[in-house]
Amino acid sequence: MAEDRRANSYGTSAVSPRLPDRRRVRRAIPRPLRHLLYDQSLSRRRRWRRIPGIERVAGDAAVLTFDDGPDERGTPEVLEALEALGVQATFFVLGSHVREHPALAREIRDRGHDLALHGMTHRRHDGLSPAEAGSELRAGLEAIEAVLGERPRWYRPPFGRSSPALAAACDELGLELVYWTSWGFDWEPIPAEAIAQTVRRDLAAGTIVLLHDSARYAERDEAAATAAALPAIVAAARDAGLDLLPLRTALGATTS
Repeated sequence: MAEDRRANSYGTSAVSPRLPDRRRVRRAIPRPLRHLLYDQSLSRRRRWRRIPGIERVAGDAAVLTFDDGPDERGTPEVLEALEALGVQATFFVLGSHVREHPALAREIRDRGHDLALHGMTHRRHDGLSPAEAGSELRAGLEAIEAVLGERPRWYRPPFGRSSPALAAACDELGLELVYWTSWGFDWEPIPAEAIAQTVRRDLAAGTIVLLHDSARYAERDEAAATAAALPAIVAAARDAGLDLLPLRTALGATTS
């Protein structure tokens, strides 16, 4: 969930000079308390009530979603783990990363997973003007369509931070906002067992699980722990009688 530490494709830094100080403050808070604050964020709940999106799916299904890719240092391991488990998922990708790794984006699609939009760049989208919001989403869609020949149907803003301008841009571009029901805190440097335990805590019918196939914008250095957590997550879902489906299947969407 940390901001990017590198320059984005618009040539501006996505990181505040004060971010290291904020990170030190966060790390001074004991992890259980920090996770509780993340879980019960009143500001996030208020934002999502004001700008509603998809938080759950119907029936005895759950959806695994992965943000921030495609990334050559994380996505291949996640894809291999999903393939071994026989599970299809949904990847919220960045247009800039699709341009950087077009073959990997095609591999996600060819393995039967959904690709959805996470933006063109991984910056805060909720502060963008209506014109900027439209440009950000349109650029991401065009980058994905240029590689895959198809446009995503769903959009998740970085950090889950939406805005009226983003909602209006989604309406104009035919996108649906998607949030999440549970997460694995896998942007932090925690082991696979902790990621799986956190996901299992809230795993139930209708759950949309937020995970990350990249560590590029995280406080951890690599995404291997997420891939390693998948067998335990999938086993827990199957023990609970849940079907793990990509969004298009869980929502009954037809391919355009």
